[in-house]
Amino acid sequence: MHSCLSPCADDDMTPANICGMAHIKGLQAIAVTDHNTARNLPYVKEAADYYGLILLPGMEITTKEEVHLLAYFRDVETAVEAGEFFSSHLPKMKNKPDFFGNQFVMNTDDEVVDVEERLLIGATDLDLAECTKIIRERGGAAVPAHINRGHGLLVNLGLFPDDPVFPVVEVRKELPVIDKLVGNRKRLQSSDAHHLGDILEAVFDLPAERFSLGGLFEYVSG
Repeated sequence: MHSCLSPCADDDMTPANICGMAHIKGLQAIAVTDHNTARNLPYVKEAADYYGLILLPGMEITTKEEVHLLAYFRDVETAVEAGEFFSSHLPKMKNKPDFFGNQFVMNTDDEVVDVEERLLIGATDLDLAECTKIIRERGGAAVPAHINRGHGLLVNLGLFPDDPVFPVVEVRKELPVIDKLVGNRKRLQSSDAHHLGDILEAVFDLPAERFSLGGLFEYVSG
Protein backbone atom coordinates (compact mmCIF):
# COMPACT_ATOMS: atom_id res chain seq x y z
CA MET A 1 0.00 0.00 0.00
CA HIS A 2 1.01 3.64 -0.36
CA SER A 3 1.30 6.27 2.34
CA CYS A 4 0.65 10.01 2.24
CA LEU A 5 4.18 10.42 0.89
CA SER A 6 3.02 9.15 -2.50
CA PRO A 7 1.17 11.94 -4.34
CA CYS A 8 -1.37 9.42 -5.65
CA ALA A 9 -2.42 8.47 -2.11
CA ASP A 10 -4.81 10.31 0.19
CA ASP A 11 -3.40 12.59 2.87
CA ASP A 12 -5.10 10.46 5.53
CA MET A 13 -2.89 7.49 4.60
CA THR A 14 -0.65 8.41 7.52
CA PRO A 15 1.60 5.82 9.18
CA ALA A 16 -0.69 5.70 12.22
CA ASN A 17 -3.89 5.42 10.16
CA ILE A 18 -2.48 2.75 7.86
CA CYS A 19 -1.41 0.54 10.75
CA GLY A 20 -4.56 1.22 12.74
CA MET A 21 -6.77 0.24 9.81
CA ALA A 22 -4.65 -2.83 9.09
CA HIS A 23 -5.13 -3.87 12.72
CA ILE A 24 -8.91 -3.35 12.49
CA LYS A 25 -8.98 -5.42 9.30
CA GLY A 26 -7.21 -8.29 11.03
CA LEU A 27 -4.03 -8.16 8.98
CA GLN A 28 -0.86 -9.64 10.42
CA ALA A 29 1.66 -8.16 7.99
CA ILE A 30 1.79 -5.16 5.68
CA ALA A 31 4.11 -3.75 3.05
CA VAL A 32 4.17 0.01 2.53
CA THR A 33 5.72 0.83 -0.84
CA ASP A 34 5.75 4.49 -1.75
CA HIS A 35 6.87 5.65 -5.17
CA ASN A 36 10.68 5.86 -5.48
CA THR A 37 11.19 6.63 -1.78
CA ALA A 38 10.97 5.08 1.67
CA ARG A 39 11.08 8.17 3.87
CA ASN A 40 7.86 7.38 5.76
CA LEU A 41 8.95 3.85 6.70
CA PRO A 42 10.60 4.72 10.06
CA TYR A 43 7.25 6.10 11.25
CA VAL A 44 5.30 3.21 9.74
CA LYS A 45 7.59 0.81 11.60
CA GLU A 46 6.91 2.62 14.88
CA ALA A 47 3.15 2.35 14.33
CA ALA A 48 3.38 -1.26 13.12
CA ASP A 49 5.27 -2.27 16.25
CA TYR A 50 2.58 -0.65 18.40
CA TYR A 51 -0.14 -2.72 16.70
CA GLY A 52 1.90 -5.91 16.56
CA LEU A 53 2.11 -5.91 12.74
CA ILE A 54 5.01 -7.24 10.73
CA LEU A 55 6.22 -4.53 8.36
CA LEU A 56 7.94 -5.60 5.16
CA PRO A 57 9.95 -2.46 4.24
CA GLY A 58 9.80 -1.53 0.59
CA MET A 59 9.13 0.93 -2.19
CA GLU A 60 7.72 0.92 -5.72
CA ILE A 61 10.34 1.97 -8.24
CA THR A 62 9.52 3.18 -11.74
CA THR A 63 12.16 1.97 -14.18
CA LYS A 64 13.32 3.72 -17.35
CA GLU A 65 10.85 1.55 -19.27
CA GLU A 66 8.10 2.84 -16.92
CA VAL A 67 7.72 -0.61 -15.40
CA HIS A 68 6.77 -0.60 -11.71
CA LEU A 69 9.15 -2.73 -9.67
CA LEU A 70 8.66 -3.51 -5.99
CA ALA A 71 11.79 -3.51 -3.87
CA TYR A 72 11.63 -5.27 -0.50
CA PHE A 73 14.34 -5.12 2.15
CA ARG A 74 15.20 -6.81 5.44
CA ASP A 75 15.23 -3.55 7.43
CA VAL A 76 13.93 -0.02 7.28
CA GLU A 77 17.37 1.59 7.26
CA THR A 78 18.43 -0.16 4.06
CA ALA A 79 15.12 0.70 2.44
CA VAL A 80 15.48 4.39 3.30
CA GLU A 81 19.03 4.50 1.92
CA ALA A 82 17.96 2.75 -1.27
CA GLY A 83 15.05 5.15 -1.58
CA GLU A 84 17.36 8.15 -1.46
CA PHE A 85 19.46 6.58 -4.19
CA PHE A 86 16.50 5.93 -6.48
CA SER A 87 15.01 9.36 -5.79
CA SER A 88 18.28 10.92 -6.95
CA HIS A 89 17.73 9.28 -10.34
CA LEU A 90 14.34 10.89 -10.90
CA PRO A 91 13.93 13.86 -13.26
CA LYS A 92 14.76 17.17 -11.60
CA MET A 93 11.14 18.23 -11.28
CA LYS A 94 9.33 19.80 -8.34
CA ASN A 95 6.03 18.40 -7.24
CA LYS A 96 2.89 20.39 -8.00
CA PRO A 97 0.61 19.46 -5.09
CA ASP A 98 -2.50 20.99 -6.64
CA PHE A 99 -2.06 18.75 -9.67
CA PHE A 100 -0.29 15.58 -8.48
CA GLY A 101 -1.13 15.56 -4.76
CA ASN A 102 0.76 16.19 -1.53
CA GLN A 103 3.95 14.37 -0.57
CA PHE A 104 4.00 14.38 3.23
CA VAL A 105 6.45 12.77 5.60
CA MET A 106 4.33 12.27 8.72
CA ASN A 107 5.08 10.95 12.18
CA THR A 108 2.92 8.68 14.31
CA ASP A 109 1.09 11.68 15.77
CA ASP A 110 -0.14 12.59 12.26
CA GLU A 111 2.13 15.63 12.22
CA VAL A 112 3.81 16.72 8.99
CA VAL A 113 7.54 16.64 9.71
CA ASP A 114 8.65 17.31 6.14
CA VAL A 115 7.29 17.88 2.66
CA GLU A 116 9.04 16.09 -0.18
CA GLU A 117 9.69 18.63 -2.93
CA ARG A 118 10.87 16.22 -5.63
CA LEU A 119 8.12 14.81 -7.82
CA LEU A 120 8.15 11.15 -6.86
CA ILE A 121 5.96 9.53 -9.50
CA GLY A 122 8.20 9.96 -12.54
CA ALA A 123 10.40 7.30 -14.08
CA THR A 124 14.01 6.98 -12.96
CA ASP A 125 16.80 6.96 -15.54
CA LEU A 126 17.67 3.36 -14.56
CA ASP A 127 16.44 0.45 -16.64
CA LEU A 128 14.84 -2.73 -15.29
CA ALA A 129 18.11 -4.65 -15.15
CA GLU A 130 19.94 -1.79 -13.42
CA CYS A 131 17.19 -1.33 -10.82
CA THR A 132 17.12 -5.04 -10.07
CA LYS A 133 20.91 -5.17 -9.68
CA ILE A 134 20.89 -2.21 -7.29
CA ILE A 135 18.14 -3.77 -5.16
CA ARG A 136 19.89 -7.14 -4.98
CA GLU A 137 23.28 -5.58 -4.20
CA ARG A 138 21.63 -4.19 -1.06
CA GLY A 139 20.33 -7.62 -0.10
CA GLY A 140 16.81 -6.80 -1.29
CA ALA A 141 14.20 -8.65 -3.28
CA ALA A 142 12.97 -7.32 -6.64
CA VAL A 143 9.36 -8.19 -7.51
CA PRO A 144 7.64 -6.86 -10.65
CA ALA A 145 4.48 -5.07 -9.51
CA HIS A 146 0.95 -5.73 -10.83
CA ILE A 147 2.35 -7.40 -13.95
CA ASN A 148 -1.09 -7.60 -15.61
CA ARG A 149 -2.07 -3.94 -15.13
CA GLY A 150 -0.85 -0.55 -16.35
CA HIS A 151 2.89 -0.05 -15.75
CA GLY A 152 3.15 -3.80 -15.17
CA LEU A 153 5.98 -5.78 -16.72
CA LEU A 154 3.77 -7.87 -19.02
CA VAL A 155 1.70 -4.84 -20.05
CA ASN A 156 4.70 -2.62 -20.83
CA LEU A 157 7.16 -5.21 -22.15
CA GLY A 158 4.88 -8.06 -23.25
CA LEU A 159 7.10 -10.78 -21.80
CA PHE A 160 9.59 -11.61 -19.06
CA PRO A 161 13.21 -10.85 -19.97
CA ASP A 162 15.75 -13.67 -19.89
CA ASP A 163 17.83 -11.52 -17.56
CA PRO A 164 17.17 -10.51 -14.85
CA VAL A 165 15.23 -13.53 -13.65
CA PHE A 166 12.24 -12.84 -11.40
CA PRO A 167 11.17 -15.84 -9.28
CA VAL A 168 8.31 -13.88 -7.66
CA VAL A 169 5.76 -11.51 -9.22
CA GLU A 170 2.73 -9.54 -8.08
CA VAL A 171 -0.55 -9.99 -9.96
CA ARG A 172 -3.90 -8.26 -9.84
CA LYS A 173 -6.33 -11.04 -9.01
CA GLU A 174 -9.31 -9.32 -10.64
CA LEU A 175 -7.54 -8.95 -14.01
CA PRO A 176 -6.68 -11.64 -16.56
CA VAL A 177 -3.13 -12.91 -16.79
CA ILE A 178 -1.52 -15.32 -19.23
CA ASP A 179 -0.59 -18.27 -17.02
CA LYS A 180 1.83 -19.62 -19.61
CA LEU A 181 3.93 -16.47 -19.38
CA VAL A 182 3.95 -16.43 -15.58
CA GLY A 183 4.89 -20.11 -15.43
CA ASN A 184 5.85 -21.48 -12.03
CA ARG A 185 6.78 -18.13 -10.49
CA LYS A 186 5.40 -17.38 -7.05
CA ARG A 187 2.47 -14.95 -7.18
CA LEU A 188 1.79 -12.26 -4.62
CA GLN A 189 -1.46 -10.31 -4.27
CA SER A 190 -2.24 -7.08 -2.45
CA SER A 191 -4.84 -4.37 -2.05
CA ASP A 192 -2.42 -1.75 -3.45
CA ALA A 193 -4.34 0.68 -1.25
CA HIS A 194 -4.17 4.42 -1.96
CA HIS A 195 -7.10 5.26 0.36
CA LEU A 196 -7.93 3.98 3.84
CA GLY A 197 -11.10 2.38 2.53
CA ASP A 198 -9.03 0.37 0.05
CA ILE A 199 -7.22 -1.53 2.79
CA LEU A 200 -8.89 -4.90 2.65
CA GLU A 201 -9.17 -7.80 5.00
CA ALA A 202 -6.58 -10.48 4.29
CA VAL A 203 -6.83 -11.03 0.54
CA PHE A 204 -3.79 -13.26 0.44
CA ASP A 205 -2.34 -15.77 2.90
CA LEU A 206 1.40 -15.92 2.41
CA PRO A 207 2.73 -19.39 3.27
CA ALA A 208 5.96 -18.30 4.92
CA GLU A 209 7.71 -20.98 6.96
CA ARG A 210 8.35 -18.57 9.84
CA PHE A 211 5.94 -15.96 11.21
CA SER A 212 8.49 -13.16 11.20
CA LEU A 213 9.95 -10.47 9.00
CA GLY A 214 12.72 -12.88 8.10
CA GLY A 215 10.27 -15.56 7.07
CA LEU A 216 8.24 -13.07 5.05
CA PHE A 217 11.33 -11.72 3.31
CA GLU A 218 12.60 -15.18 2.44
CA TYR A 219 9.29 -15.99 0.76
CA VAL A 220 9.15 -12.84 -1.36
CA SER A 221 12.79 -13.33 -2.31
CA GLY A 222 11.87 -16.57 -4.05
